[in-house]
Amino acid sequence: MIWACVPRVDGDPVFSALLDHAAFDDPKARGFWAIELEDCASISQHYIRNTPILVTRLSDNRGNACDIIDFCPRHRAKGRMYRPVAFARIVRPVSGSTRIRVRLRPTTAWNAEAVPITYGSNHIRMVLSYMAMRVTTDAPIGLISQESWFRLESDLHFFMGPDESFSDALRPAVERMLNDTILEWQLWVRGLAIPPEWQEAVIRSAITLKLCQHEETGAIVAALTTSIPEHADSGRNWDYRYCWVRDAYYTVEALNRLGALDVLESYLAYLRNIVDGAKGGHIQPLYDVRGNATLTEWEATSLPGYRGMGPVRVGNAAYEQVQHDAYGQIVLSSVQAFIDQRLLRMAGNADFEALEAVGERAWSVYDQPDAGLWELRTRAHVHSYSAVMCWAACDRLSHAAEALGRPDRAAHWAQRAAAMKERILASAWRAESNAISANFEDDARDASLLQLIDLRFLAADDPRFLGTLAALEADLRRGNDMLRYSAPDDFGEPVTAFNVCTFWLIEALHRTGRTQEARALFEEMLSRRTAAGLLSEDIDPASGELWGNYPQTYSLVGIINCAVLLSKPWSVAR
Repeated sequence: MIWACVPRVDGDPVFSALLDHAAFDDPKARGFWAIELEDCASISQHYIRNTPILVTRLSDNRGNACDIIDFCPRHRAKGRMYRPVAFARIVRPVSGSTRIRVRLRPTTAWNAEAVPITYGSNHIRMVLSYMAMRVTTDAPIGLISQESWFRLESDLHFFMGPDESFSDALRPAVERMLNDTILEWQLWVRGLAIPPEWQEAVIRSAITLKLCQHEETGAIVAALTTSIPEHADSGRNWDYRYCWVRDAYYTVEALNRLGALDVLESYLAYLRNIVDGAKGGHIQPLYDVRGNATLTEWEATSLPGYRGMGPVRVGNAAYEQVQHDAYGQIVLSSVQAFIDQRLLRMAGNADFEALEAVGERAWSVYDQPDAGLWELRTRAHVHSYSAVMCWAACDRLSHAAEALGRPDRAAHWAQRAAAMKERILASAWRAESNAISANFEDDARDASLLQLIDLRFLAADDPRFLGTLAALEADLRRGNDMLRYSAPDDFGEPVTAFNVCTFWLIEALHRTGRTQEARALFEEMLSRRTAAGLLSEDIDPASGELWGNYPQTYSLVGIINCAVLLSKPWSVAR
């Protein structure tokens, strides 16, 4: 275990070796919890079917093997969801006479301070800068404390959580948690409306997206890590452990296509609190998982970074940026609550009136400069994608008003949307290149314009979209990959491709009649997943190496959306 933040995903890592290039056999190395097999020759991993529970098998060349089962307890108990800030591990002998070693080396204050550790008869206590944690175990404490090799005679159990006594007998309690957690996840997956093709990829993506939701508040983070660079030594190292309104919109849209309404409902509750706290309808691009608005960015110099490629950034200064597309994503995420009869809480007039403040803001800023969805830090433009998202806010408010039986407000927002669309097309269309530009000021390319069909701004057979698609492929496509943009930005020319942009291309290819090409490209993207079936943010078009924070919600959204779009129906599959 080399990365784990507590007590929240955006917290201080108790295990931080992901961002430290020190060798694990270095006696000074910290930030990991290793369970090792003596003379280990091979390691294989798999998830228990339809769960995020990981089984790692360690084997040597003499027939000795053991399994390590890692999971976070999450199941129903006493009428509520039991989801402690805890990690559970079970070590099981499989064959032979296995000898193992347990090394527990936590970090705190981003590895800037030493962690005081004390040992009891059946627990290990770690005093972190923000809380104390305890590992309760039936493993030999003395041998763990001196990191000795010892014979694995029977199953060993570990439960790491807040510094509290473990009230039950450890072995049966952890085994029961495992079984209950397996059942909870498998029941959730059973309720998904998945396509018949690419089921494994869709299920793994859906499970991981759900794991990216902070269940207490409903916030959805963009990724579970910070500071994994977009490419080697790029300096493009960002903290993605926060809730971007944009990323969360794409996540709930994808999961909604699978019928995962629990994620949508929780996120809508989070959004309502954001909207209520907005001043004059202003929405910033991101918030923390509790809805806090200030995410001061700083560098943790005590960690050298992934493969030594710092800096390690904590917080994200993008919260101070102006990104107008957030208004559209707020409304697009919320509008389903006005029409979906399945929801436990449908939206009403009070919710609509709160959203109208967001719509007013979208109307007032749609043709004004912003940092854009790619969060440029040193310059601003009137970005076409941001303008279209503002149009979508007004367009969908009209639909919400119709659902509420308020024709006057429906007409009001429809008129505004029509005026915005006319202005956007007049300002962004470039006849000389037969394409819509990335911004109003010049003739630039941006892969986000592939979303014009999905947003219903243009039809798939509209010559203006077909021309834009051709221009985007000519300028941004690198073999099987799509760049976000090609012009130099704050850090120079882009090197890696952005995985979600390739998925957007796949969608556009299918909707414009190039389905066989789309399917082939989708299969290629699936082949690039890690052994865990996941994707990071970026990929090197030349080497195929994955880069960027991991797992990235955008990329997993792309897998789900393309699978749903391209799969044959169940009526044909059966």
